[in-house]
Amino acid sequence: MSVIAYLNFDGNTEQVLAFYSEALHSSKVKKVKFKDLSQDPNYPLPENELNMIMESSLEFAGGKLMMSDILPSMKKVTGELVKGNNILVSIVIDDKQALENYFSNLSAGGYVIMPLSETPWSSCFGMLVDKFGVAWKFNRDADTFLDRIASNSQQ
Repeated sequence: MSVIAYLNFDGNTEQVLAFYSEALHSSKVKKVKFKDLSQDPNYPLPENELNMIMESSLEFAGGKLMMSDILPSMKKVTGELVKGNNILVSIVIDDKQALENYFSNLSAGGYVIMPLSETPWSSCFGMLVDKFGVAWKFNRDADTFLDRIASNSQQ
């Protein structure tokens, strides 16, 4: 089983996908636009929505992100997209150089909440919000910390 962060955007998923793919050195990118599917002639999508991303994914460092656009015509059902702190993508990777590269790439045009540094819970931890408003957490050794603290609390 795997858990995948799924991100929704307001019509700019293709731009987000290109940025994340480059920033994270993606090994595989897949995308399907709404125009790639047959349309119901009784309920055709407006022309401006056909080029939006229906489903996409990118793979990097053994992980995967999925994302799509929220169609303006569906907002009566889905509600408006709200940028905020409800989704945070966490990258946990032992390779410090890769972690530093991802952090640097994703911080371009965004802002750093906490620079990469040693903390009591990690030898390399940091947080940022990218230029699309998505919060990211970076942790070099989260599993070691969780294992140590969890085993101490169960004694």
